[in-house]
Amino acid sequence: MDATGAVVDGDQILAILALAGREAGWLAADTVVATVMSNLGFVQAMEAAGITVQQTAVGDRYVLEAMRANAFTLGGEQSGHVILSNLATTGDGVLTAIHVAARVAATKQSQADLAGVMTRLPQVLVNVPEVDRSRTGSDAAVAQVVRDAETALAGRGRVLLRPSGTEPLVRVMVEAPTEAEARATAERIADVVRTNLAL
Repeated sequence: MDATGAVVDGDQILAILALAGREAGWLAADTVVATVMSNLGFVQAMEAAGITVQQTAVGDRYVLEAMRANAFTLGGEQSGHVILSNLATTGDGVLTAIHVAARVAATKQSQADLAGVMTRLPQVLVNVPEVDRSRTGSDAAVAQVVRDAETALAGRGRVLLRPSGTEPLVRVMVEAPTEAEARATAERIADVVRTNLAL
């Protein structure tokens, strides 16, 4: 949290550390590894700063695999799990906190100001239970409603449809400029998933 009590999430922490790492010379290949669940605002902020975001499947194991395969030094998840592979082999909250504090001290900016490098787009996640997740990618109606949403949000947001790896459900995530648009879009897609993939 910042001094006001506002949450500074993993995407914002990654953005702060990516900029610090590039400035200090330890951000390998000017690249940060994040999952597909990272906020589009994070991706846009990094692109604007000239930093590449390599996205992986959800899970810190996939982030770590991509980091090891390419010798990248920074990666993590929106949840706040951050890996600084030039200093540790796993995520370490204390190590991450020390680096964020060091960045605050070095720049003489507040954590809130540093986190402001990115603007979080409203992100709505709807879990659709009791559906056949194995048909997520093959149902024509589901594919069409996703395409329609992506067209409507082109350049302004995104849609992620992801079958759970552990439960009989499908996760519908939508980012949009407003919470209302994100929620309406996510619910519209969820309704089609619920109808067409019912068990």
